[in-house]
Amino acid sequence: MTQARRKYQLLIYQVPSQPSAARVGVWRELKRMGALYLQQSVCIFPDVKTLRAPLQGITERISALGGTFHLLPLRSLPLEEETKIVEGFLAQSTQQYDEIIENCEVNFTKEIEFETFRQNFTYAEAEEIRQDLDKMKRWYERVVARDWYEAARREDAAAWIERRERLLEEFEEKVFARHQASEYEPALNLGSEGLEPLRIRRRTTPRGPRNAARH
Repeated sequence: MTQARRKYQLLIYQVPSQPSAARVGVWRELKRMGALYLQQSVCIFPDVKTLRAPLQGITERISALGGTFHLLPLRSLPLEEETKIVEGFLAQSTQQYDEIIENCEVNFTKEIEFETFRQNFTYAEAEEIRQDLDKMKRWYERVVARDWYEAARREDAAAWIERRERLLEEFEEKVFARHQASEYEPALNLGSEGLEPLRIRRRTTPRGPRNAARH
């Protein structure tokens, strides 16, 4: 293990089984923070400054739900045990990067290929795909923020996102070209003679004498 030795925070907690949504909510928040679960309701974090306030918040939430917890600082670990912990964090980050890459390679790419195949070059479609890409970028940024040991797949995931950005830009160029073509297409076929002069239609019914109504 080449990384510098770290200190850790070990969280052991219990949350009432009902309502189940509360228990799931605590688990989801801990995973979002980057927790590595060692077993059910036992997880570990590196002792980094950015996690201290979130950890305090989650322990307060556990107490508010009627649960209990122990937050234990681990000042040092045997090298063999720390190696296992680091490998666990690396595997967790790698899996998340792989999911991002799969999403880029399969879902995102196939969507653009399908919309290109059916010539669906509309602003609404381009905006929807752009929102998906922005969501993927935010997902990547969250994974990087909790990738404390710099998993090898980080750069691969970034490269895939960059390629998807270029692919979307090409699609947006086609949308723009289609929009430009339709916007400046003449609304009327005026022919080579241009607009014809406006003709006023004359009345076909003859007028009677002005004083005919008087008799």
